[in-house]
Amino acid sequence: MSATEPLVKISNLEIDGIADETRTRIINNVSLELNRGEVMGLIGESGAGKSTLGLAAMGFTRDGCEIVGGNIMFDGIDLVTATPDVRRQLLGKRIAYVAQSAAASFNPAHRIINQHAETPLCHGVSNRAEAEADAINLYQRLRLPNPDEIGFRYPHQVSGGQLQRAMTAMAMSCRPDLIIFDEPTTALDVTTQIEVLVAIREIVEQFQTAAIYITHDLAVVAQMADRVKVLLRGDEVEEADTRTMLAAPREDYTKSLWAVRSFQRPQKPLATRGAVPVISLRNVTAAYGNNDPVVRDVSFDIHEGRTVAVVGESGSGKSTTARCITGLLPPKTGEIAFQNKVLPADYRKRSVDQLRQVQMIYQMADTALNPRKRIGEIIGRPVEFYLGLKGAKRRRRVEELLELIEMDPREYINRLPSELSGGQKQRIGIARALAAEPKFIICDEVTSALDQLVAEGILKLLTRLQEEMKLSYMLITHDLSTVRAIADEVVVMKDGLIVEAGPKEEMFTPPHHAYTDLLLSSVPEMNPDWLDELLAQRGAENLGDAAVSKM
Repeated sequence: MSATEPLVKISNLEIDGIADETRTRIINNVSLELNRGEVMGLIGESGAGKSTLGLAAMGFTRDGCEIVGGNIMFDGIDLVTATPDVRRQLLGKRIAYVAQSAAASFNPAHRIINQHAETPLCHGVSNRAEAEADAINLYQRLRLPNPDEIGFRYPHQVSGGQLQRAMTAMAMSCRPDLIIFDEPTTALDVTTQIEVLVAIREIVEQFQTAAIYITHDLAVVAQMADRVKVLLRGDEVEEADTRTMLAAPREDYTKSLWAVRSFQRPQKPLATRGAVPVISLRNVTAAYGNNDPVVRDVSFDIHEGRTVAVVGESGSGKSTTARCITGLLPPKTGEIAFQNKVLPADYRKRSVDQLRQVQMIYQMADTALNPRKRIGEIIGRPVEFYLGLKGAKRRRRVEELLELIEMDPREYINRLPSELSGGQKQRIGIARALAAEPKFIICDEVTSALDQLVAEGILKLLTRLQEEMKLSYMLITHDLSTVRAIADEVVVMKDGLIVEAGPKEEMFTPPHHAYTDLLLSSVPEMNPDWLDELLAQRGAENLGDAAVSKM
């Protein structure tokens, strides 16, 4: 290949999805060129074809998809007509992929570093000792804690954000020519996200790696991409260099993407003095096994009809606090109360009614819904377990719940999760939580995996349901725009401690605690120079220290 030829050249690509002998065009006559050291951003709402196009750049399609037109050239090799053996030699070594859901992608039975070393060993890039040493070096560059040790843990022993960084390191293990990043920072808090973005940019620049960066976060793509391509239902809407795209998008659809996330409900007045909280945490300290506590002396209240957002970087104790509330992790000390009545620390000792009152909506609907069960069964199980409804009464209640989340029962009740979009799966997760008719719901990063248009719809749905049903929410999130949209109060956690708490309006108004200020200043902006300006302000060499030091 000559120096002037692009590394990747996709021409007039057409891909069909095939289900029950019915064909649906999911990529329609799309072309793409990518040079070494260049980053192409792919954006668009859920179902636009971003991931399908990214995977096609590897010569790969998901089950049920078929390339029916066009060609895909990688360094002079046509990946459409290449033999499986040729593609196997490329994948992992010269072409790598970073998936959105690290938790669903790692093998839970093997240590992280063993999975990291597998690709360089298989391709003969390095021996075992060299692969492990390089893994530790990459863990350090990606700001993973205890880089010498963390790789020897199993996937379930690290946080979601840490696992996502470990997957990014694994993709870089052979220093590939092309990396497909499919929402690589979705699961990361804002401070960690910056570190990973900086590390990705360094790798791309140092090794002249080409990258396709798929994201629904427009502020992130502004920092990472040289060019941006916008997709809608498999069609190319427009493509331009990043600065032109941000400053002057041509098409109405692109302009609508720039305008999303305008939703923000007013902050509710403070709870009446003496009002009984729905949930109270009183001096809760918790640990896993005999290890050091990961939550220390945490106390806060959540009142009826209100939303308390718990924010903080990966490993701050947000999800552990939720596990304590649900009874999945009994606290070492302290107590959880529901309407001033102390709940048994272990969920197995709680009554059915106590279990019913505390429900959870999970971050990754892909892994939270049983792929073998139909939607009617997924929602119907808690209806039967908590309310005792069976047969026609159970089905009628499931239909009511689907209508409540704005999904037509006739269309969706018999579908499998694989037949739904990401936003639809998350709505099913909401319906499953509502099936128990709870007073309190923990929303664990419920919009982080969704594009901004779909996420706004989910936030509006949660707000409507809260008003209609007087629900109380604990919102675990690293997305401060979500906090601004629907929270009433904010609790900021770091290293298992609450460092600041109060009404939302006060929390977003200076002066802040130093750590809160760090979080707020780390939210990406729709300015291509934002990350460079931030690095200059903080000092690039101190960026990681600033994010992990004790404040």
